[in-house]
Amino acid sequence: MPVAKWNGVVLAQSDRFEVVEGNVYFPPDSLKRELFKASVTRTHCPWKGEASYYTLEVDGKTNPDAAWYYPAPKSAASNIQGYVAFWKGVTVER
Repeated sequence: MPVAKWNGVVLAQSDRFEVVEGNVYFPPDSLKRELFKASVTRTHCPWKGEASYYTLEVDGKTNPDAAWYYPAPKSAASNIQGYVAFWKGVTVER
């Protein structure tokens, strides 16, 4: 079961997930929501659409824009709608 951790703290864990371009995307209900803060950052992927980001806050430390998701992806990526992936030092073990 994949688990995402940062600074030794579990951010998300689920046996339901999607893998796209080597990134594990976790379902929204698997997140420890209290560790996620909405970010104003947005990026665009030609085939997935516009991504939104979260900043992580764990034990008084922040990791800006370390998680991203597609709230309204293009049809080719509809399987990851709302699912969250990580980078910037977050480890994902499978």
